[in-house]
This record gives sequence, C-alpha cells and structure tokens, in this order.
Amino acid sequence: MAAWYDRHILPRLLCCACGAPSIREQRVRIVPQARGRVLELGIGGGLNLAFYDPAAATSVTGVDPSPELRAIAEAAPRPQGLAVEIAAGEAERLPFADASFDTVVCTFTLCSVRSTAAVLSETRRVLRPDGRFLFCEHGLSPDDGVVRWQRRLEPIWTRLAGGCHLTRPVSAAIETAGFALGETRRFYLDKVPRPMGWCEQGVARPA
Repeated sequence: MAAWYDRHILPRLLCCACGAPSIREQRVRIVPQARGRVLELGIGGGLNLAFYDPAAATSVTGVDPSPELRAIAEAAPRPQGLAVEIAAGEAERLPFADASFDTVVCTFTLCSVRSTAAVLSETRRVLRPDGRFLFCEHGLSPDDGVVRWQRRLEPIWTRLAGGCHLTRPVSAAIETAGFALGETRRFYLDKVPRPMGWCEQGVARPA
C-alpha cells in the first residue's frame, strides 16, 4: 500500500502542495536570477521551469530520483526557447563533472534529501568557482514555540510528505558546506502553518 501511495498519490500531492500561491511567489523571486548553464536539484514536477529566463539561462538540467515526478516535469510548461534536460539522479551523487554549471537552483528540496551535507558538498563540486547557488528552502524556525511543534509533527509529517523534514537548518548548513551567503530573506510563508512555513531564500557563492 505504501509503495502504491508513493507512486500514484504522492507525486500529484507534492505538485499540488508545492504549487500553492505562497510557494509560487517565492519561485518567481528566485528562479529568474539563474544564468548560464543551470542545474536544478530535485526538479520534481518541473514547477520552476515556467520562471526561467531563456535569455539568461542557456540550458537547464534537472535531476530527480522519482520517475513519476520526472514524467510530470517533462510535460511542465516552460518558456519558448529554453533548453531543458530532465535526468535521473540523486543530489547526493550528481553525475556531472567538477565545475560544470554556472548556477545551481535548489527550491524546497533540502528538506527531503537523505543527506543535506552530501547534497551541498556535491553542489559546491559541480558549481564553477565564480558560480552562484540560488536557494529557497523551508526548515528549522528560529522561534522556540514553533520549533517545539516542528519536532512534535515531524515523525508523522515525514511519512506523509515524501520524506520531508521540518527541523533542518538552512542557511547554517549552506555556510558549513563552504558557501558565503549574500543577501538572504528569512520569513514565514503566507497562509501556511508556521511549523511548515519557515523559509530562507537567497544567493550563495563558493567561499
């Protein structure tokens, strides 16, 4: 039953939840900043594709381990002229050479990977020394009361939401992986319960 849910229900549920207006607003803010050869981690159902600027992004390569989500991404709308490749792969072990990309985009993905540290290490490896890491992720709140609820809810939430975690730090993990943070926004998503809604968004470069 769990396997059937993961294959047939969860992909559509994730696309619906991650396409909510408050999340879409954040995609609109961060994705158009991508330049050059772009790698998108955890492309999922391709919800970011519509927001790339084909005049700035010469190509977009998206990786995701889920064949069901990759199939949805293949059919997702995108601007005319945007070169897109959807590839099977896990962000912890990227099948690309060192310094292959000008931009790496990661939105609402670090919450569900097996190892945040491994993903960020791989991100730094495949990013050019002068490249940029664009991120928008939800995670551990700075507010003690919200954190208590995050810890209570996380065991059930993780099982229902495809491995999504509520208590992973965002900016601190990025800095620990060897990135220097630029301007960063930290905020709660509108109309989203606070335990699920704390977000951090910004641009980082290899330190």
